[in-house]
Amino acid sequence: MNAKTSIPPAAAGNITSGNGKRLVMMALPFIVGLLLFFIPVPEGLPPHAWHYFAIFVGVIVGLIFEPLPGAVIGLTGVVIIALGSQWLLFSPEQVAAPGFKMAASSFKWAVSGFGNSTVWLIFGAFMFAAGYDKTNFGRRLALILVKYLGRRSLTLGYAITLADLLLAPFTPSNTARSGGTIYPIIANLPPLYGSKPNDPSARRIGSYLMWVAITAACITSSMFLSALAPNLLALALVKSIVGIDIAWGTWFLAFLPLGVLLILTMPLLAYWFYPPEVKVNNEVPLWAARELEKLGKLSRNEILLLAFVCCALAMWIFATSWIEPAMAALLIIGLMLWTGVLQWGDITGNKAAWNTFVWFATLVALADGLSSTGFIGWLGKEGGALMGGISPGTATIVLLLAFYLLHYLFASTTAHTTALLPAMLTIAATIPGINMQVFCLLMVTSLGVMGIITPYGTGPSPIYYGSGYLPAKDYWRMGTIFGAIFLAALLLIGYPWMSMMF
Repeated sequence: MNAKTSIPPAAAGNITSGNGKRLVMMALPFIVGLLLFFIPVPEGLPPHAWHYFAIFVGVIVGLIFEPLPGAVIGLTGVVIIALGSQWLLFSPEQVAAPGFKMAASSFKWAVSGFGNSTVWLIFGAFMFAAGYDKTNFGRRLALILVKYLGRRSLTLGYAITLADLLLAPFTPSNTARSGGTIYPIIANLPPLYGSKPNDPSARRIGSYLMWVAITAACITSSMFLSALAPNLLALALVKSIVGIDIAWGTWFLAFLPLGVLLILTMPLLAYWFYPPEVKVNNEVPLWAARELEKLGKLSRNEILLLAFVCCALAMWIFATSWIEPAMAALLIIGLMLWTGVLQWGDITGNKAAWNTFVWFATLVALADGLSSTGFIGWLGKEGGALMGGISPGTATIVLLLAFYLLHYLFASTTAHTTALLPAMLTIAATIPGINMQVFCLLMVTSLGVMGIITPYGTGPSPIYYGSGYLPAKDYWRMGTIFGAIFLAALLLIGYPWMSMMF
């Protein structure tokens, strides 16, 4: 008699239920996109811009619920828009222009994100992490941290925050600073506590440490003018549009009380809202000391890696005028390959790096399309019309809220700054009685902290999101909580302080 395999009714029901839920999650982005698509086009907005926005919102819904990997969602959105570019991406005037080649232009737009420097810098950060891992240098640094600060998870959180704070004033790229320098080191910490990526054990300590690291990067990016590349762009826009100069010291003083408060409390807030399962461990620091002894002296490849990382950091800090940070990262990757620190197989086999590379490149292209279709320009114009007759204080708060929350539409702080800051400054300048210096300081110092709200909000976000320790639902939930905390702090502490000082 042949044995038959059967599924118990309850198990069969669970499988059916799970498949049904997955199908609903897969259909949801299309349903939301189509509903918006067929809503009447708002007055003054080109139809193709509204239809583009509908597809964009569908992509964001897909990223939130993630029925498929983020890279698949982003790639799907880009392909749909490129295929329907005649109705989604280009205006009738562009299509009718002599010599316009729609197929070539839509493809050029679809792959434009792959030429973005931040995307390549993120990729470089993953390769740096591979170097730290392969040479055991990352493990050595992690063991040193654990030996002296690893008894308590909270002290490790403060150590990571302090490291970012010390590097921030001298590193004008938070992707280079946090993604390229700090992440490769702390990625070695969770396994020491039995905390593994893409596993229930991630919550033992890995999730907490990764969240602290990305949050610290966002705070320090707002604290210092020189800690985030778009900060410098923002200053140039402020000067050209409203004629106000903001010095390094003015910026620092404007954000100082808020920055100090957030730096001191953020690891503790993360400890409360996203607690690690491992709170205290007396044995691990002792074990780390023994493991350090086993590692012995620095190996050749560790010394080379240390030299390469120091060179990269020096270029990111001092040489940005003649070498793009992403180019500096590619140079170091090349040196690691030629010296044997990494093998080519380490590059091609790094699935997390390639997944994040594709995901973020598609998001950059999608976010850029919001500006090129005219949607962002229309949004700024409509916002200006709504501001008529509002008091200066209320207008400042409303515009800050809009500027901050609209970051959900952007996969780059640079794109956000370029698209929205000029509109906000122009609107504010038309409101009688508004303190433009305070308004400008509020706008520019919000650029760093707003990056916390989404897994694509700032350069290092995709790196930590792709680490395997921060699931999509956790990232969106914590991004909402900390985004709200940062926004409330800006309004309740930053705004009054700046109004008093300036």
